[in-house]
Amino acid sequence: MSKVVWYFDFISPFAYLQWQDMGQLPESLKVSYRPVLFAGLLNHWGHLGPAEIPAKRRHTYRYCHWLAAQRNVPFTLPPAHPFNPLKALRLAVAMGEDSAAINEIFNFLYAEGGDVECDNEWRRLMTQLGFADGDAQITAPEIKQALKNNTDEALAAGVFGVPTFVAEGEIFWGQDGTGMFVDWLKDPVGFASGEFARIYDLPYGAQRPR
Repeated sequence: MSKVVWYFDFISPFAYLQWQDMGQLPESLKVSYRPVLFAGLLNHWGHLGPAEIPAKRRHTYRYCHWLAAQRNVPFTLPPAHPFNPLKALRLAVAMGEDSAAINEIFNFLYAEGGDVECDNEWRRLMTQLGFADGDAQITAPEIKQALKNNTDEALAAGVFGVPTFVAEGEIFWGQDGTGMFVDWLKDPVGFASGEFARIYDLPYGAQRPR
């Protein structure tokens, strides 16, 4: 198995919920975690985010709250959402995209309902991570460039949303795609034959004018 990459943005509650599902993956599987800027993906593909469509925004928050309760996952949205995720993303990059740091940031945001826009809470998070001087580091040019590189890498792989697993050129998007990804790991050949093969390049029957 070539490298498996999980692309995510802390702005996505679905990324938090899929993060809780990582235990479903084979223990032997090595996953690289890549923070990306979801807004950059949206801009590239010309999409609106879920929070930019009022009815979809309300549905998303209600669905995430329901799903978390079904799974017994702690879930409290931050005081305002969407929020600017740049500091949190750069913090994860500065900490080496380490799983323990990513977990801490996710829990701060969605288990505790923390606010990265609040100076006191932001300092508390960095202190918890042992990164009290992090403000200077996350604004370093190399950290900013690393986050951009991650986003560009995701786009080059065809990633259009978060969270997304990419493995051997295959894309598995969304928190509800975890089971599909696990099944693909067991039988990738099966996903390239039969009806899977036919629908891969299914022709368009109609297209909406733009």
